Amino acid sequence: MATYIEMPKLSDTMTEGVLVKWRKKEGDKVEAGDVLAEVETDKATMEMECFDDGILHQHLVPEGTRALCGSLIAIILAKGEQPPAPGSAPASATAVKPTAMAVTSVATAAGAPAAPAAATATGLRADGERIKISPLAKKLATEKGVDIASLKGTGPGGRIVAADVSGAKASASPAAVAGSVKASAAAAAPVASTPAGAGDQRIALSGMRRIIAERLLTSKTTIPHFYLNIEVNAGPLMKLRAEVNAAAQSAGASNLTVNDFVLKAVIAAAVKVPAVNASFDGDAVIQYANVHLSVAVAVDDGLVTPVIRDSQKKSIRDISESVKDLATRARSKKLKPEEYQGGTITVSNLGSYGIDSFSAIVNPPQAMIVSVGAIVKKPVVGANDQIVVGQRMAIGLSADHRVVDGAVGAQYLAELRKLIENPTMMLL
Repeated sequence: MATYIEMPKLSDTMTEGVLVKWRKKEGDKVEAGDVLAEVETDKATMEMECFDDGILHQHLVPEGTRALCGSLIAIILAKGEQPPAPGSAPASATAVKPTAMAVTSVATAAGAPAAPAAATATGLRADGERIKISPLAKKLATEKGVDIASLKGTGPGGRIVAADVSGAKASASPAAVAGSVKASAAAAAPVASTPAGAGDQRIALSGMRRIIAERLLTSKTTIPHFYLNIEVNAGPLMKLRAEVNAAAQSAGASNLTVNDFVLKAVIAAAVKVPAVNASFDGDAVIQYANVHLSVAVAVDDGLVTPVIRDSQKKSIRDISESVKDLATRARSKKLKPEEYQGGTITVSNLGSYGIDSFSAIVNPPQAMIVSVGAIVKKPVVGANDQIVVGQRMAIGLSADHRVVDGAVGAQYLAELRKLIENPTMMLL
């Protein structure tokens, strides 16, 4: 029997993929583990592996084409098997054999957990299973904002019927809100861009760039941001770093960066003020027990936020090694999906780019992002009211006011200042 390969759903936010390149031609012999194609999703460019032996009979999707998750993209036949009759291919994802992918690329800034309402839009559960729902039930779910993936169908074969939706609770997840924002935007008159002229280029958005645009628009239009800023004395941190690195070099260990110390301080301060390690969830706030730190990393096509999980349990050396490993693999397109999803707080450091200070955009569904600027030498008032040369670093906090109050944000920054200005506390 012919094996039908479909476009897999690799994340809760993925609804389609772009078939970038076929790595196997029609008529090629394929074995389990062979790479069939390269596919660009909303989060990464991935290599699609084959899990069957046979002959690649037909490409159903040409290179450069977008295909919805669950749609058929290729047919594999066993040796000597006759091809299926035209029009006999399965009509839905439930009738095809799923395939999987090995990650070879990078995530976008959408590295946080996807909202459950994504399944409402796609008709697929997080594991790729198709949701059976009656047309009336689907219409009611859309009107009420109900996440159909959370419902258990009582109809024939587990089908969701109108009665299942009627008693369900409306979902106010970020993805559901994003959908309403898109609808409102579509209804509004679009602002035309300046037409391209001679020598200008019109560059199509990649999947990564598109999802970054959508999520940042959602963040700025649905999350009530507020901003707090402080300037800290980085002199003690620089002194301790020099001492630690001198000892590390003697022991043959790698140096610690300023960012390593900052990340450790951000984590430790979140442990002290756990209210910031949270997200908005409709009629509740979820406060997380562990600090899963997202670290912004610039890549060619955008921004990636790989996650250091359970970061509060790691030493500064562990954090340093984790960041180096994740950043290297992000830039070489080798992150796994689980390595850029599930963050609870994000840090963006533009100090190495010479930026003194800035305010970042909250990475939904997280409630806070910390922005870090460069260490700058400037005149400051020292002991005995004397003007001396100081080393100062600007730190900003952008927060979701539905989750974090101004006083809580101020308390967090006070703890962060204490740790950076007394860095030995981070080594205890």
